[in-house]
Amino acid sequence: MALSAPFGGGARRPGQPYPRRNNDPFAHIKRNDKIRVPEIRVISPEGKQLGILPTERALALARQFNLDLVEMSANAVPPVCRIMDFGKYIYEEQKKTSHVKSTASRLKEIEFTPRIENNDFLTKVRHAEEFLDHGSKVKLRLKFRGREMAHTEIGFQVIKRALEELAGMGHADSEPKLMGKQINVMLTPHPTNKRKRKYAMNADEQAVDDTGKGDHDEDDEADEQK
Repeated sequence: MALSAPFGGGARRPGQPYPRRNNDPFAHIKRNDKIRVPEIRVISPEGKQLGILPTERALALARQFNLDLVEMSANAVPPVCRIMDFGKYIYEEQKKTSHVKSTASRLKEIEFTPRIENNDFLTKVRHAEEFLDHGSKVKLRLKFRGREMAHTEIGFQVIKRALEELAGMGHADSEPKLMGKQINVMLTPHPTNKRKRKYAMNADEQAVDDTGKGDHDEDDEADEQK
């Protein structure tokens, strides 16, 4: 008995290649001859409104300047299209995406505690200096556990001291804020020619990024019982 193909799409024969998936993130954008509505609202390459034009006329205008007619808002009535260099548009969009990903990958975190020992504190500061010196933004985070929340001023003192130690390498984007059980503040590195390190890394030392270091409920419970 012959088996029917699922979804009515027809069975793939042996040796027949699988259908190729289109991984182009811009494939859904209609342009040039793919725009088939009779009229559109047109924007010039400079961003000037040209009004509602017949699609054929807008397409001819784009071709006159060796540019593309690109649909920017399909849901508008009529659809909004812009005359542009589509290749350049793709390049700029990919550049923006790459910058966002690069910035995200350069974000580092340094975690403190209210009762941190001085040697550990200075180690954290050195690591923050190292990240800032490499152009990374650094998030300083101080976590409270259990009864430590009764004395948040101690945590603010630790963060204030860290900011003072790192003043030669970066500046705080805003004032430190208490959010839940932790104090957070973001540091942006100074321009390269204005950075002044206060501490040197040891020869065999590597900066440790505390990103993703989560809270542990059992630690909180243990502190509560002390």
